[in-house]
Amino acid sequence: MSENSGAAPFIVTAELPGDLAKYATELRTEHFPPERNYLKAHVTLFHALPPSCEREIKTALAQEAKENAPVAAQLEGVMPLGRGTALRLSSPDMIAIWRHLADRFHGLLTPQDEHKPRLHVTVQNKVSPKEAKALQAELEWEVDPRPFRFTGLSLHIYRGGPWEFVRTYPFRG
Repeated sequence: MSENSGAAPFIVTAELPGDLAKYATELRTEHFPPERNYLKAHVTLFHALPPSCEREIKTALAQEAKENAPVAAQLEGVMPLGRGTALRLSSPDMIAIWRHLADRFHGLLTPQDEHKPRLHVTVQNKVSPKEAKALQAELEWEVDPRPFRFTGLSLHIYRGGPWEFVRTYPFRG
């Protein structure tokens, strides 16, 4: 019997290093509408992988973690989301991992997950455009671009609200 007995989709995220995760989570806590803020800062790679593929997903993530060392990335700055704000990230190597996984799961992806992700951490969402622009202007002065390394991949189950954590696969290649 599957561990995901509720037949809810899987979410795959890229793990931020501790200092950046803490900073981004603090921004979320301060600026995300509290009634909607039940997640820590995260970088989503896949939003809805089918629960029927649980074993294959876990095998694929374990393989990627084994084959890859911590992945070079860059905090670029602030990213407008219309009715929200994010920290814009870049990482050709993480996109390569995403592409490899997307190829492996070809035919199983939702339309949203078939497109190359714009790497980011959402720190504000579902606010007025005026409120979002004000935060973007404030953060433009605060967010310093800098390099970092993604530390692994994590698997979660989406159950409509807070995500159910399954496991982190640390990069160790």
